[in-house]
Formats: sequence, C-alpha cells, structure tokens
Amino acid sequence: MSNRHGMTRMAGHSVTSTAMCMTSFSNSTFLLTGFPGLEREYPWLSIPFSCIYAMVLSGNCLVLHVIRTEPSLHQPMFYFLAMLALTDLCMGLSTVHTVLGILWGLSQEISLDACIAQAFFVHGLSCMESGVLLAMAFDRFTAICNPLRYTSILTNTRIISIGVAILGRSFLFITAPIVRLKFFDYCRPHILSHSFCLHQDLLRLACSDIRFNSFYALALVICTLFLDAVLILVSYILILHSVLTIASREERFKSLQTCVSHICAVLVFYIPIIGLTMVHRFGKHLSPVVHVLMGNIYILFPPLMNPIIYSVKTQQIRIRIQRWFTKPN
Repeated sequence: MSNRHGMTRMAGHSVTSTAMCMTSFSNSTFLLTGFPGLEREYPWLSIPFSCIYAMVLSGNCLVLHVIRTEPSLHQPMFYFLAMLALTDLCMGLSTVHTVLGILWGLSQEISLDACIAQAFFVHGLSCMESGVLLAMAFDRFTAICNPLRYTSILTNTRIISIGVAILGRSFLFITAPIVRLKFFDYCRPHILSHSFCLHQDLLRLACSDIRFNSFYALALVICTLFLDAVLILVSYILILHSVLTIASREERFKSLQTCVSHICAVLVFYIPIIGLTMVHRFGKHLSPVVHVLMGNIYILFPPLMNPIIYSVKTQQIRIRIQRWFTKPN
C-alpha cells in the first residue's frame, strides 16, 4: 500500500511538473495570423507588401532628408512634418519584421516579451501621430488666424517643448497597461488576430482580471485620439471662420490651400482607425481576412500616404524632389 501511495504521489508530481512546463511554454509564445485561407498565395502577397514597406521607409526618409538639407524648409510647419515622417518611419520599422516574416514563411511565432514590446510601440506611435496632427492643426491655425505673431508664437524652443510633450504623452501614459500584460495568465489559445501585436488582442486571450486595462485603455483613447480629433475639428472651424472674413476670393483660396495637405493627413489617419473599430465591433461575422486586411490598412496606410500627400501638395518639397530627379538643362 505504501509503495502504491508513493507511486501515485510520484505520478501526480510528474503530471503537475508537465502541466507547469506546458503552461510556461504556452505563456511564452503566440501565433500571429496572416491571411487565413490564402497561405498558398503568400509568395505572391509578399511582393506588394514588400513594395509597400519599401515605399514607406524610402518615402519618409526622403521627406526627412529634404527638410534637413533645404534651409528654406527650416520653418515650424516643416518641423512638425518632420515629426510626422519620423513617426511614420518608426511605425513601419516596428511591424515590418512580423508582417513580412509571415509572408516570407520565416516564422509565425512571437514571444510574449517581443509581442508586448511591439504593442507598446504600435500604440505609442499611433498616439504620437495623433498628437503631431494636432500640433500641425495649431500651426495652421496660428499661421492663418494670427499671421503677424506666427514666428513669435512658434519659436524653436516652443516647438521642441511641444515635441517633448507629444512624446511623453504618447509613451508614458501607455506604460502601465502594457507592462501589466507581462503578468497576465494567457489560458486561451494563443492565436492573435493580426500579423502584429495589439493591446486589445492580448487582452482577449487573458484569463486574469483585465478590468484595469480595459477601462484605462478606453479612457486613454478618449483623452488622446478622440480629444485630438475634436480639437482638430475646432481649429478648422476657427480657421474657416477667419478665412471667410477675407474679402479677396484669391486670398481665401490661397489660405485654405495651405491646409489641404494636413486635412488629407488627418483623414488618412482617422478613417482606418474608425474602419478597424467598426470591423471589430460589428463585423464579427465577417471573414478573418477582412479583420487582418483592416489591421494592415490601419498600420500601413498613413505611413504610405503621408509622404505622397506632402510631396504632391507641398510646393517646396515637390520642387526640391523634382530638382533631384530631373537632369539640368
């Protein structure tokens, strides 16, 4: 009887150890989702995605190089544009290894630490882009509504302070919920919804108490993205009111023309966010491919389009780029 009891205890200890090892392993790795049902097409899908990432990286580097090397662009408007290009560049760098890693057949697995780090940068850079767009709206409001004090209001020192405030707001406030992800117990199947990591995606797999993260994330979205959008809208209402008081039609058109690029950048940023939110909220019956596609649009569309928008619509940047790519007579 004692031998049988000892063998039972040893077997129980072995099962417990095995379960602990399996839990430890399962909590350390996650499986990223590519395009379900299109696995055979990954070699072909990798071509357009590789081209998009190449355009994201080269386009934003080109904008940064033009602003750095052209003395006439050393103005507040272009300093904020440089912040936007740097944010888009970092967004591309933070997701390129997982998205192309899946399509190139390298790996679909990601460790918990790497997933948390990627979620930190994705959400932080999204918040930073929203803050930069708000700063650019303030720049346009000052230039149109108070042009005589434009240079005295937006001094280099004040621009640096705005940049530091945007950076601090973007990454300091998200640290608490992101760090808590490290200590959650993930007992559900470790299959993520996208080809990169998001905070809400990891929460969906957690079996721990996630109320703090859920409420904090909602409050953070309201206090950053939603509030920024409202303030941008208010600034353009004030700009429109100021422009309508200008007697000359040509001057009104010229004033509004300087805002077109920024308006396009705002739409390019907020429309994919709204689309992804609607798909997550009301599109649960849709194909998983739709969710993955909307996630990639949310990540890649703004960094891809912003350099194109500003290269086409901003005369100083367009002339500089044309000068590089055209032979002198």
